Amino acid sequence: MSGIKGEFLAEMTAKEGLGYACFDYRGHGASSGRFEDGTIGAWLSDLLAIIDQATSGPLVLVGSSMGAWLAVLAARDRPDRIAGLIGVAAAPDLTEDLIAAKMDEAARSAIALDGIWYRPSAYEDGPYPITKKLLDEGRNHLVLRAPIAIDAPVRLLHGIADPDVPWRQSERLMMALTSDDVRLTLIKDGDHRLSRPADLALLADTVRELAIR
Repeated sequence: MSGIKGEFLAEMTAKEGLGYACFDYRGHGASSGRFEDGTIGAWLSDLLAIIDQATSGPLVLVGSSMGAWLAVLAARDRPDRIAGLIGVAAAPDLTEDLIAAKMDEAARSAIALDGIWYRPSAYEDGPYPITKKLLDEGRNHLVLRAPIAIDAPVRLLHGIADPDVPWRQSERLMMALTSDDVRLTLIKDGDHRLSRPADLALLADTVRELAIR
């Protein structure tokens, strides 16, 4: 919630007179729990609980990286609540395509022997703990292997210079969605965070497009 994009959207929506809800998944940020105990299914249940219990009316879901994958799953599961979806550096099928598929032999051995591998991260003080449970359970939620039944408008923003999630992942997502109203915007020099002033201005314009209709 305290990230640049989260705080920016809180200020932007307040100025625009739009409702806004933001939260930290369990094991993230200010929420209780340990990241090591988390799974895609558990974090999806957090998001669905927010949708069902803390909001009302049509929603525009905004998800960044793994959050965009979870937003896709929630939009699929709550089609009557979703007016639109925005993915920033979307990382659908992250656990399978971007973690498991790229693990070296040392990482695979750590998962096999200890059930956990500490993946280096440029975004945290220490490495991310990647568990066997996270990888195994993530396979229950893969979305890029078949058409994704979402008919709401979808906007995808992705930096071509993203070192963590290739922009092709957003392209694959665009092609898998059943909605015809899907646009992928590529930022040539954009990184993974897309938190520079110009990136945030683009995000604000995208939110306005879907939320103010």
